[in-house]
Amino acid sequence: MNTPLSQTRSASSSSPQGDNASSPAKPVPRRSPVRSSTSEIAWVRWTLIGLALGFMLLFLVLPLAAVFTEALRKGWDAYWEALKEPDAWAAIRLTLITAAIAVPLNLVFGVAAAWAIAKYEFRAKAFLTTLVDLPFSVSPVVSGLIYVLIFGAQGWFGPWLAAHDIKIIFAVPGIVLATVFVTFPFIARELIPLMQAQGNEEEQAAIVLGASGWQTFWHVTLPNIKWGLIYGVILCNARAMGEFGAVSVVSGHIRGQTNTMPLHVEVLYNEYQSVAAFAVASLLALLALVTLVIKSIVEWRHERELKAAAELPPERPSLLAAAVPAR
Repeated sequence: MNTPLSQTRSASSSSPQGDNASSPAKPVPRRSPVRSSTSEIAWVRWTLIGLALGFMLLFLVLPLAAVFTEALRKGWDAYWEALKEPDAWAAIRLTLITAAIAVPLNLVFGVAAAWAIAKYEFRAKAFLTTLVDLPFSVSPVVSGLIYVLIFGAQGWFGPWLAAHDIKIIFAVPGIVLATVFVTFPFIARELIPLMQAQGNEEEQAAIVLGASGWQTFWHVTLPNIKWGLIYGVILCNARAMGEFGAVSVVSGHIRGQTNTMPLHVEVLYNEYQSVAAFAVASLLALLALVTLVIKSIVEWRHERELKAAAELPPERPSLLAAAVPAR
């Protein structure tokens, strides 16, 4: 049977489409802007920035300014006279000699320890990592006392050293040993995570292509770690020149012989020679500022190199080709 036309029209008018067509369009509710989880309200952001700047001004800038103000309180003549004093020159010379010996030793140890921990698996790996972190958990004064216990007059090797007229405690060798102990984690701790992140695929490829161990290290590994190595050397040198606790225990405070710059500042301040003390302290502060400038330049160069490396293809045949010996 054919359906009547009137019934067809009534059915079509009662369908959902007919209802939607005849009913007016509902307005779409406006969505409130979604605030990022990392953004903050303006007053919260400016409050945090103000607190950070106030903290830096109060605890960093003002003490640094006070050092230079007190050092120059009696003019440039008194400042230079304090630095030209023979004891001050001896302290500056000893500080530079100690850093010049300790930093290369820690450079060799740091690279070797980082290479062993990051590139190889062996049983004593966790123990070696613990030894690297040991100076961070031991007070510098305690480390100085350890050397006194070992090499002092009443220590384990004291009688033998005295019999052979070898002086370690209250002499330059003891200062160097204490400085090396305090500063040796810096280079290793900068290189270990860097080497672990890079892996050893490039070194293995160079060895497969015929490169020797030294060629692989010089042409493949060293270019990859050079910025981290420089950064660790800068931190190690800064700590070596500014170390006080361990050096104070093993030095004996002999003026003109075993006093480094931090110890000389303490001696001058205890003798109420404030201008001379702040003059030497200002020189230490200048060395610290120079270290920060070099550190900033290294970080900037490293970032530029990372951006340039991100634009290169993943394979770097130039490094591997340089590591392969010429045939």
